[in-house]
Amino acid sequence: MLSFIRRPARPRTWATLTLALGLPALPALGHAAPEAPEGGYPPLGTEVMVPDLGRDTPSEATEDPLAAFEGRSGGPAVDTPTRPIAPAVAVGPVEPIAPPPVTRLSLMLDWYPSPRHAALFVARELDLFSERGLEVDIRTPADPNVPAKLLATSRVDLALTRQPLLHLLVDQGQPVVRVATLVGLPLASLVLDDAIALESLAGKRIGHVAPDAEQVLLASLLTHQALTRDALDSPDLHFRLEQAMREGRVDGVIGAVRYLLPRALADDGLATRTYTTEDIGVPRYDGLILMANRDELATQRKAIVQLVEALEEATAWIVEHPSASWELLAEAEPAIDTPANRAAWPEAMRRLTLTPAALHERRYADFERFLNQRHLVSETTPVERLAIDPNR
Repeated sequence: MLSFIRRPARPRTWATLTLALGLPALPALGHAAPEAPEGGYPPLGTEVMVPDLGRDTPSEATEDPLAAFEGRSGGPAVDTPTRPIAPAVAVGPVEPIAPPPVTRLSLMLDWYPSPRHAALFVARELDLFSERGLEVDIRTPADPNVPAKLLATSRVDLALTRQPLLHLLVDQGQPVVRVATLVGLPLASLVLDDAIALESLAGKRIGHVAPDAEQVLLASLLTHQALTRDALDSPDLHFRLEQAMREGRVDGVIGAVRYLLPRALADDGLATRTYTTEDIGVPRYDGLILMANRDELATQRKAIVQLVEALEEATAWIVEHPSASWELLAEAEPAIDTPANRAAWPEAMRRLTLTPAALHERRYADFERFLNQRHLVSETTPVERLAIDPNR
């Protein structure tokens, strides 16, 4: 049998291995014994010197652990991640982790913050924009006619408006295109003083709120009632509808939000009659849409897709949490928290579009045909020039 005999320590700490006599014969395994190497095996009892890596002299233990291996042909170990020749050393401070890139978009509302803008504000407050690497600057215009002009000149990236105004802008050659729908039903209406009937508008003063309210809605009202443009007066109220009605400066307004203005006037003790745009012969259209600049669309499309995804997630959260969403909205935009808005919130919430990117192509084609038949646009524009689904 093999026996290991430890010799006294030598300068390099070597142990002596002695092959002892009396080695038992190995049992036959059915294979021929291997041939002896050339020159034969060394005689039994030959001392073999092997390094003892488990022992160090006292001096070596306190020195550089690699010093004991200097000059040896094989080195102390194989250089692998688990047994490196030398320990890894970090030199200098750790490089900072670069923050993810952020895409900035400026978005202008169609007018003052309102419940119809809920998806935008909720998406911002729930960090749904930032989670997608977006920084969205939501701005309020000083004039409701400004957003489309700023968008057409690339001074903002996105703007809110209504579908009828989009058709007029494209007919005028403006490079704007619909990329999302926030409210998929008409919001506008004709609100009259309760003492005035729809059939007796001649000689009355009916204020309007925007170019599309005058050029499309008012024109449709006149056609519906067989009146000429000179039959009534229609001042531009610049969205100051409630004030004009309370002060008696107008007999009615066209373009007012149908679920909001009558409620606000009722709180002031003023009774009114409300007629929807469908009542006066206007086809159904998208009440609130998001427009982009067509000339910038190639570079902004990815960011727009991400923004619209955030709006869809925000809308779903609003529907699932109606009370919490109102509280979040009121806290984020205190100006929204009025008695009229609070009372109208359930109806406003039900009108929010659950799939903002989806495009109702037939609706846009039908509305464009309607405008062309009424000579409200110079030519019929193809749907793909008016609106797109940004995911396609």
